[in-house]
Amino acid sequence: MIDYALWFAFGCFGIGQLFCLYRVVIAPGVSDRVLALDTMTINLIALIALFGILHDTTMYFEIMMLLAMVGFISTVAYAKFILRGDVIE
Repeated sequence: MIDYALWFAFGCFGIGQLFCLYRVVIAPGVSDRVLALDTMTINLIALIALFGILHDTTMYFEIMMLLAMVGFISTVAYAKFILRGDVIE
């Protein structure tokens, strides 16, 4: 039963990734693109977590943590670039 739930979750998060990718490409403003990229990072972390559950291992936890940190830093840096035009002052 858990296999069906995992594959359903894979499908839902995969569709969410595609919607976010569409929003990155076709977005009216730059802030919408930043938000879509951040959401793509969160969806990717969820997909990696599901992959770890599917294979019954905790090896992917470190990958999820690194991706979360890089995603957060890149979102903050991009938002700062949009507001001020320069990342490093």
